Amino acid sequence: QVQVVESGGGLVQAVGSLRLSCAASGRTFSGYRMGWFRQAPGKEREFVAAITWSGYTQYADYVKGRFTISNDNAKNTAYLQMNSLKPEDAAVYYCAAGAPTGAPLGRAAAYAYWGQGTQVTVSS
Repeated sequence: QVQVVESGGGLVQAVGSLRLSCAASGRTFSGYRMGWFRQAPGKEREFVAAITWSGYTQYADYVKGRFTISNDNAKNTAYLQMNSLKPEDAAVYYCAAGAPTGAPLGRAAAYAYWGQGTQVTVSS
C-alpha cells in the first residue's frame, strides 16, 4: 500500500523557518517527481514547489527565494525548507508523488499519491 507521509509542520513566528519532510513508501518510486502544495482555509489548493528525480526544481512565484525543495532518492523522501515565513504562508501543506509523465510539475493532476497534510501556522 502506497503511503505518503508529511511531517515537520507547526507554529512559527513570522520571518521564522520550518522544514517539512515527506516520506513515500509502498512501491518503487524510482524516477518519480515530488511536489508540495498548500491549502489555506477558504482557498483552493495551490502549488508550492516540486522536484524531479534528477533534481530539477520548480517554485511558485510567491515562495521563490524563501523556500527550497530537495530530495533524497535513496530514502524516497522530499524536504521543503521554508525560510522568512509570512502569515500568508499559513496553510495545510500536502506532499505528493507522481510518475514522470508529461504533466506540468505545478499541476495537481501530475501526482497520483498524496499525503494527509501537515499544518503550518505563522503568527505575526
